[in-house]
Amino acid sequence: MRSTWVENEIYQYNHPFASQLPQELAIKMQKMKASPFAFYRGTDHIFYRDMQTLPSSGFVNSSTSAIWLEGDMHLQNLGGMKDSNDNNVFDTTDFDEGYFGPYVWDLRRMAVSILLATKENGLSSSDAQDIVRNFLDTYLNKMSDFKGTNNELSYRLESGNTNGVVKDLIQKTSNKNRSSLLSKYTQLNNSKNRVFQTTSKLQPVSNSTYSDIAGAMTSYIASIPSSKCYNNSYYALKDIRLKLGSGIGSLGKYRYYLLIEGPSSGTDDDRILEMKQEGSSAVAIAVPGLLPTSVYENQEGARVAIATKAMLFNTNPLVGYTTVNGIPFMVHEKSPYQVDFNYTLLTTKSKFMDAMGYAGKVVAKNHVISDKDYDAAIIPVSVDKEVTDIVSGNKAVFKDEIVNFAVNYATQVEYDYTSFVNAYNQGMILY
Repeated sequence: MRSTWVENEIYQYNHPFASQLPQELAIKMQKMKASPFAFYRGTDHIFYRDMQTLPSSGFVNSSTSAIWLEGDMHLQNLGGMKDSNDNNVFDTTDFDEGYFGPYVWDLRRMAVSILLATKENGLSSSDAQDIVRNFLDTYLNKMSDFKGTNNELSYRLESGNTNGVVKDLIQKTSNKNRSSLLSKYTQLNNSKNRVFQTTSKLQPVSNSTYSDIAGAMTSYIASIPSSKCYNNSYYALKDIRLKLGSGIGSLGKYRYYLLIEGPSSGTDDDRILEMKQEGSSAVAIAVPGLLPTSVYENQEGARVAIATKAMLFNTNPLVGYTTVNGIPFMVHEKSPYQVDFNYTLLTTKSKFMDAMGYAGKVVAKNHVISDKDYDAAIIPVSVDKEVTDIVSGNKAVFKDEIVNFAVNYATQVEYDYTSFVNAYNQGMILY
């Protein structure tokens, strides 16, 4: 137990946002109280505070200690999506914490999330460890498949090479459409113009906020490579709402939905942009300055946009960034096709094994396509070669190391969760 330390970490991390959206932080605390897994999702800053001091891995060298990480790898940052080439795929959905670090940190963070989620779903500890080993096996196998080839440049998980819960998820993606997203969040007004609905989770913004965001559209458009830019009318702003209640970790930060014109002046092909306030990556707590600020112009929204493009294929052409009143934002399309991964469906060992096998492949793909294949000036090495070579001949020891870490750390998360719940129930100020 380290109750005072945990309370202090949660307060210090969340307090900077208390003046802007305190009601969102109250929701964050309620959501974190739901389970150790929910608490873990909301406290990646604690994980990286620990990564700063806990022993390093025996399987990291200079080439593998500073690669692109997703940064907050857990089950619910995976999902179904449609890429910009209209492929329905299973992939990573969130890169807010994208940063440099040792590749094993994404594996450790995911392994702990697997143990917490399997326990919540009622699986045994030995089954849970088998599932983590399967995740690690598929990660390593995919790495060695990629070594010495360019296969990673066309690799994707779609309904043809998946099964079970993951295949179902991809098929749900293919059944979604733009009109249902627009009808969920928008309506036609008396003048037959499309505008946002106003609900408890979609709130109007002040005139000054509206004009500040409208003014920031120019720099957002400028952040998109000219090869992916549409004509200016595409980005014409039609309406804005403050979006409340989304996620766990990012609660307390501003999130806006922007309705833009899209490809035609009709109302059926309007696009919704999501504009998320970004701070420094939690990973940077453990390795401050490891990702040179020159890579992302010292703009945290740009950092997230670059991480997204580095680790995803056929990235949506609306990914960009801007600054509003000195606050950095990442901007991307609120996709009509995204389906979140629901780990509560993984009710048996075989379902969980299967799904986490695909998760291992996704994490391997993230790490490999973001190496010198993406930009050799940022990462000059071949991650698939480096990781395969360093683990080669020692796979069993490697898997033991990660599993042992995850078992111990999941126990620590449960202690920290208890500390948090006690503090919450006693009415302690946590933000």
